[in-house]
Amino acid sequence: MARILISMKDTFLKTIDEMAEREQRSRSELVREALRSYVKRANSASLKKAQKNATLLETLLD
Repeated sequence: MARILISMKDTFLKTIDEMAEREQRSRSELVREALRSYVKRANSASLKKAQKNATLLETLLD
């Protein structure tokens, strides 16, 4: 598994660590899950936009 280095404010890291502790998982697990959710939402938004554009194009071409 690859490792990455990211920078963030100490207060934000403290929030992440507190949340990870409450959920009984590691900081890495919490960050991975957050990134998975972000990617899923971003892909979904891109797909919806592409479908909307396709519908508009079909309307223009009819």
